[in-house]
Order: sequence, then structure tokens, then C-alpha cells
Amino acid sequence: MKLRVTCDGKVLSGTCSMPGDKSVSHRAALLASIAEGTTDIYNYLWGADCLQTLQCLKRLGVVVEKRDGFIRIIGRGLDGFQEPEEILDAGNSGTTIRLLLGLLAGQDLFAVLTGDKSLCQRPMDRVINPLSMMGAQIQGRFGNRYAPLAIRGTCEVRPIEYTLPVPSAQVKSALLLAGLNASGTTTIIQPLPSRDHTERMLQVFGARLKVKGNVIQLAGKKTLKGQVIKVPGDISAAAFLIVAATLVRDSEIMIQSVGVNSTRAGILDVLKMMGADIQIQDMRLWNKEPVADLLVKSADLEGTVIEGELLPRVLDEIPVLAVAAAAARGETVIRDADELRVKETDRLQAIATELRKMKAVLKEKPDGLRIRGGQLQGARVNSWGDHRIAMALAVAGLIARGETIVEDASCLNISFPAFSDIFRKLGAGIDAQN
Repeated sequence: MKLRVTCDGKVLSGTCSMPGDKSVSHRAALLASIAEGTTDIYNYLWGADCLQTLQCLKRLGVVVEKRDGFIRIIGRGLDGFQEPEEILDAGNSGTTIRLLLGLLAGQDLFAVLTGDKSLCQRPMDRVINPLSMMGAQIQGRFGNRYAPLAIRGTCEVRPIEYTLPVPSAQVKSALLLAGLNASGTTTIIQPLPSRDHTERMLQVFGARLKVKGNVIQLAGKKTLKGQVIKVPGDISAAAFLIVAATLVRDSEIMIQSVGVNSTRAGILDVLKMMGADIQIQDMRLWNKEPVADLLVKSADLEGTVIEGELLPRVLDEIPVLAVAAAAARGETVIRDADELRVKETDRLQAIATELRKMKAVLKEKPDGLRIRGGQLQGARVNSWGDHRIAMALAVAGLIARGETIVEDASCLNISFPAFSDIFRKLGAGIDAQN
């Protein structure tokens, strides 16, 4: 599939809702699977990554039922998984494979986990090493660094105190999930706060968890209880609409029921630093997650610096922020973003390479980008098989002169299958073509 994008003087206008938050959807399903009783999850993200999580849970003996408007998961308790007869395939989802490793570390069974070609090239030692300290036996390729991975778990997990070398919600979450079956308290120390959906969701399900500053403590062997979960709209998906409505002149859109968790909403802070007109309305809580409606109007942006403590809060949004920077006055500098080089693809290299095809003026640095704003030119660009690169380039096409073709865009199904449909509903010139 490819996307054909044109500017044609169109504005974005109207109201829309986002698909369920990918991170929250993963965590709701995983915790539901080890809870006692039934969990109903509304607005679960029906994208490829989250569907892989459900498929893996089914292979572990978990009952997953698709109902009218929600999914129902019947939990098996803290250590009730069945040993899978088949390999657990995480597809392209780093969240699935890393968090599942954490859950399986606390199960008395053997399992093999793998993923697609891209996922099997992403480093796993950052989660394997601490899980091994907790008692799991894990073997992988090339010095236990890459999937496929074979794991032998244990019902007697050793509690540990572990300082994360770099901020990582996935590593932190994997250790907390393993710690649920520890006889004692697992302590995680973060250098900087990263997204805290796991901590919030654990508390919703009844875990004994305390957070004080950058220190998280979880007491193990506490039974979790099934819940009714309402997943907020995904702010990482909304980011593309927010940037598009900001950049396309005379646009005004309302995005309803978006998750605005402070550990994820850095995109709003950065865009406001750059001069964006974004109003946060009707704040409320869904299962301890802050939710709001976002009113976004077009605005002229100024370059800024994105670095340090901001990075963990905007890591997924850097590709589309690079597009915003390419249209802003002056220069934008992105630093401390070297983590992007080990995502679905090397996102720094990918977005720099493709934006250059659109005549963006930028320099790629080892840990970031230096971008000078100007006028983009339509071009034929490629997603590199990465959903966030594909969507960022489509947004760039909305403000570029002429036509932009985004090749290899079927990867949108990973996180935002309705991307082109929602943009068209708001008036954008984006057409999906086979």
C-alpha cells in the first residue's frame, strides 16, 4: 500500500476520536491475563501490535473473547499460564516481546518467543540481564542479545533492586511484571521518569505498588482482580493530527478523549514551546489515566531545542516533530535521542533521509537532528517499514508543494489502521492506494 498526499489548499476541520492507546492496550490485556476473574476492555487498539499480544496470550491458555464494543479476558491468576505448544510470535511489537518476557519469568514453564525480521534485530539484553538476576533462564542469539528467545521461568522469582541504565518503560514494566511473583519487594530506580502506564494499571488491578520520585517498589504475591478498563485515545496517534492541524493554515480540529498522561504528553509541551495553539479541555480520569479533549488551531511555529528530560516523554513523536521543525521559523535541535536508532528502524536516519528528499535542510547527528525550517517539496518517499515514519511523511506531504507519495505504507496497520480515513474525514488530501 502507498499513500498519495496533496496539499491543494485544503484545511483540516471537524471532530474526531483516536484509536485506543497502544501502550495502555498492551498492559491492560497482559494484566487481565494474570488476574483472577473477568476483565472487560473498551476501546482496545485493534492494530497489529496489540493483536499479537492477544494471540500470544491465547497460546498461553488465556480465554480472549471479542464482544460488541469491547474484549473480554478471563484471567488465569498469577502463575496459571499453560506451557505453549507453539512459538509465541510478537510480530513487530517490542512491547509484546519484552513485557511477555517479564510475565513469563514468573511462570513455571518453557516458552520460545520471536518476532519479524525487524524485531529480531532489536536488542533484548537490556531486559534479559535483569530478568536473569531475578531467576529466569533466557537464551537468545548472539550472546543473548537478540530474538528468538527461549525462556524457562520460575514461580519463585527473586526480588531485586535495579537501577535502569537508561529510561525505558519497557524494561521497567518487564521487571515489575516479573516482580508480581517475587517473595518480597522489587525496587526499580529510574534515572528519569518514563511512561508510567504499567504503574497506574498495576494499581487499578490491585497490586501493592508504591512510587516515590524515581523509585518504584512492588510487593509480590498479591492477587490481582479483574476490572472494567476504558482505554484512552492514543496521544502518539493524535500527535500526527495535532502537528498537521498546527501546520496547515486556517485549520481547527477537536480530538476527543485523548490520554494526556504527563509521562506521554511531551508532544503538547514541545509544540506549545514552538508556539502552537492547543487547548486542553474537560480533564477527567479513566482507570487512573488522565484524559482530555484537545482543541487545535493552526499557528506559526518557531524552532526550539528538544533534549534531556523531555526526550522520554516525546520519543515516539520525534519523527513528526522533525516535520514540524522543517516548517518552523529558525532552527530546531534534537539531542539525546540515540534510543531512536534501535526502534522499528533507525528513526533518526530514516526521517532525515526521507525529509531530505522533500528538500528539508537538516543535519543528522549521532544522538539527534539539527533542522532549519523552510518550504518542503513533494516527493516520492519511503516509510522504511516503520509506521511512525510513514505517518510523519504523510503529514509533511500536507504542507509540501506538489504531490507526495509515501511508499510501503501498509505498516500503518501496526498502530493506526484508520489513519487515512480519519484524515480524509477532516478534509485532508490523503488517499490510500494498493
